[in-house]
Order: sequence, then structure tokens, then C-alpha cells
Amino acid sequence: MDDELSCHVRVPRERIAVVIGKDGETKKEIEEATKTKLHVNTEEGIVFAKADDALNLFTVQEVIKAIARGFNPRKALILIKTDYAFQLIDLQDFAGKQHFERIKGRIIGHEGKARENIESLTDTFISVFGKTIAIIGRSENVDTCRRAIVNLINGSPHSAVYKWLEKKHSEIKAMEMIQKRFPEDEFGKHESA
Repeated sequence: MDDELSCHVRVPRERIAVVIGKDGETKKEIEEATKTKLHVNTEEGIVFAKADDALNLFTVQEVIKAIARGFNPRKALILIKTDYAFQLIDLQDFAGKQHFERIKGRIIGHEGKARENIESLTDTFISVFGKTIAIIGRSENVDTCRRAIVNLINGSPHSAVYKWLEKKHSEIKAMEMIQKRFPEDEFGKHESA
């Protein structure tokens, strides 16, 4: 492998064991799914990755970052699908350390209901971990989810954010229905007829 590419991802020490898994099973699963080779430095909290393809290297970076930010490996491995994305919101970009718990509480909600509602209305997964909020989902849904979370961080009422999300959710479902009913290749046929 002369054209081998490499990268590394820092992982909080409490998440290193999750990357490795019992008897190294999770590490092996990630390597197979992403066609990469991983080396985990448990002392430093760094995962080194090698691949002979830039897309595989990017994908494994995203999978490792997702696990590092609190996602279980099963959810993180969804990122091998090309239409799925990972996005990280750093709370330090929005507030001082003294406000982190308040912000995280707004995103999670009472008994996790706010996070559950946002996940449901955007078809995404959300992880609140440390100073970050991470999102996994289809690219367009991740953008919608991020906007909702940023609005909550900036103080928008939950009811206003949910109302906006319900409208977006309805628009997306309507578009999906149209696409199912009239697949893209059929649009041309109808127009030329």
C-alpha cells in the first residue's frame, strides 16, 4: 500500500473502550465496514486510521468522532451510508462554561423529551456529551436538526422550535410522497409527453 493515507482522532479516555469493544470486536467491525486499519493508543486516547481510499478514511474519521462524542457504535456505523452525515455543535461557540448545563438541559429536556421530539421530527440521532452536541442523520435532516438546536441554544421557546420542526417535517414527508409517486426518471417522461 504505497498510496496509504492516514489520520488520527482524539477520543476521550472514557470512550476508548467503546471504540475497541469486547475482545476488539467493535474495532474489527469498524475496520471491515470502512475498509481501514485502526490502531488505538489507549494511553494517549488517540485512534490512528490508515486507508488506501480518501473516502474510506473520511468515513472512519466520522465514525470514530461519533463514538467519541457519545454515540454507540451501531448508530455511528450508519455513517458508512453516503447520504448520512455527522455534525458537531461545540457549546463553547455559544456560551461560557457556566451555561453549559443549562443549555444541555434545554436540548435534553425533562426526562429526555426535548431530544426525543427533535430526533423524531428530524429523523436524526442526537448525543449530548461533554461540551458538545452531536447529530447523525441524512444530510438535509442534520441541517434542520442543527438549526433547531441552535435556536434552542439561543433561547427560542421549545414550542416555537417544535412548531417550525413540524412544518419542516410535513414538507419533507410531502416531498417524499411525491418522489415515491413520480420517481425522478418518470418526471422526464411526463414532461415530454
